[in-house]
Amino acid sequence: MLMLRFNRCHSLVFIASLIFNQTLLAAPQFNPRTMGAKGDGKTKDTKAIQQAIDAASKNGGTVVLDRGSFLSGTLHLKSRVTLQIEPGATLLGSTEHADYERAGRWLALLEAKDVTDINVTGGGVIDGQGANLAADVTRLMKAGKLNDPPDSKRPGEKNRPQIIEFQNCKRVTVSNITLKDSSCWVQTYVSCDNLTLENVTVRSTAFWNNDGIDIVDGHHVLVKDCDVDSADDGICLKSYKERSCVDVRVENCKIRSSASAFKFGTTSHGGFKQIVVRGLRIHDTLRSAVAIQSVDGAIIDDVDIGDIEAKNTGNAISIRLGHRDKKDKPGSINNIRIHDMTVQIPDTVPDAGYPMAGPAVKEPHNIFPSSIVGIPGHSISNVSLKNITLIIAGGGRREVAEVPLTRLKGIPEKEDKYPEFSMFGELPAWGFYVRHATNVTFENVKLNTVKPDYRAAFVFDDVQSPVLDHVAISSVGDNPVFVTRDVADIKFVETKRTDESREWLRDVSDRKKKSE
Repeated sequence: MLMLRFNRCHSLVFIASLIFNQTLLAAPQFNPRTMGAKGDGKTKDTKAIQQAIDAASKNGGTVVLDRGSFLSGTLHLKSRVTLQIEPGATLLGSTEHADYERAGRWLALLEAKDVTDINVTGGGVIDGQGANLAADVTRLMKAGKLNDPPDSKRPGEKNRPQIIEFQNCKRVTVSNITLKDSSCWVQTYVSCDNLTLENVTVRSTAFWNNDGIDIVDGHHVLVKDCDVDSADDGICLKSYKERSCVDVRVENCKIRSSASAFKFGTTSHGGFKQIVVRGLRIHDTLRSAVAIQSVDGAIIDDVDIGDIEAKNTGNAISIRLGHRDKKDKPGSINNIRIHDMTVQIPDTVPDAGYPMAGPAVKEPHNIFPSSIVGIPGHSISNVSLKNITLIIAGGGRREVAEVPLTRLKGIPEKEDKYPEFSMFGELPAWGFYVRHATNVTFENVKLNTVKPDYRAAFVFDDVQSPVLDHVAISSVGDNPVFVTRDVADIKFVETKRTDESREWLRDVSDRKKKSE
């Protein structure tokens, strides 16, 4: 039902987009050069380009940047306007903070708010010149001319312009364009409906917080055939309190990130529902290939993620329910399906050598496992992991770090902390660590280590009805293969020992519960 509902919806979105684009072919064109633009990369062309946008918006039209580099501050897109940046043309963001205006939440080179039928396309480049722009913002901050927290190590996100921020817009298409070197998040779409991002290339490792794509509370969204190389999260869904992300599809995208590749959160208030992801190819990514997080009260439900290949990636799966705002009740995570996924996890730093490489974990640790972790009294429920293969470097050693199996209860909850796969420190498993969860099924899951790891392959703590169906573990360490604490109704189906000399299952509960 989910796929049928989704395909019908996105067929309508595609038809509407096709009609819109055909209409634009017949729409009048406006060249900013006729209004005084130089396109020499030195003269500020903001005024001329904005005049062209204003003229095109009267009856609908296309603003064409045909060649050269057009230096500009903030531009305000308006309804029924296409910005066509052709091959050989670059829209060049100013490196002066004073040239940017705040139409919505944050500063951006391209701003749009409460408009319909806008299109950014053409095969050209939008270059935010993020490193030089961030340097100007830092200069102003140190001079006391910008309102930033006095203890900031770098300028706050609200003071660093993005390349794109569209808010409360309908029928938006961004396609066949390259976005490079933002000083903050690259592109953010807040409460936009019928949004399509197709064949968008992101190359942004200019400064911190360079998220590649941020979808905030979007409805009926298609992200397709995009190629992202970013210094922060690659493709990220977020949610404020007013709405939720609903009916979002991400397919056939390449991602390289110095954070996580595909992520829900961290901002996670309203929710995420009817999310479908297919065909991600991930490489050289510091943190998780897939991170699903509700830490601000978000309801996450009906998520289907499949056909994922990740190479040289620090972690496979991180699912976290937290509770940062104690004034509100916790959210929930239910009905998650992750399938047909292969991840190769090294014992080296995956993003070493990239600009703005992510921060390393300071405490001694072995390779972190994938994790599914709720909070006491609020379990993550109905998670299905099927056809998953993890190839892990292994090599876990006690002298590096150890959590004794008698001290599972002492692993910190950290309910109100920033969510991350490494947030709990050293963990007693090398494959999966599952805590405060119900109805988690592992089906046709294969875990392999290149070098032996002394830890358990699986640790379940406060978990109800876990199922291990055709689970294969290529190697075992000194500890038992499976460790349980306060687990009810664990079920093994065609999951057999690989080494008869090793302990298979150990229950370390304070009180014994039923297992089968």
